Amino acid sequence: MPSNDIPASSLDPAVAARLKRDANGLFPAVAQQHDTGEVLMLGWMDDEALSRTLSSGRATYWSRSRQEYWVKGDTSGHVQWVKSVALDCDADTVLIKVDQVGPACHTGAHSCFDADPLALS
Repeated sequence: MPSNDIPASSLDPAVAARLKRDANGLFPAVAQQHDTGEVLMLGWMDDEALSRTLSSGRATYWSRSRQEYWVKGDTSGHVQWVKSVALDCDADTVLIKVDQVGPACHTGAHSCFDADPLALS
């Protein structure tokens, strides 16, 4: 379970030392389609989720509502095959470039950002 301390995981200690986490030990993970650049979704990770993502090649997140790890596509079949992972300049967010199979959003939409665009003033 995430904590404010660096969790014991198989994540490279040099990467773990750079990461900035929130009070719950989490950081945002933005999933982007690798070939089109489309932003698909935002999930949350801790060190263990990142370690699992890097070692398995499948996006693994921490569910804040269920308080458990989930591998994208295990129940829906809508897998995210990881192509690359990068830290942002502040090391407080990761960008996961994926090959998305099926919709990324739990609502069935291709992207979590498809349904509710806001108008600019």
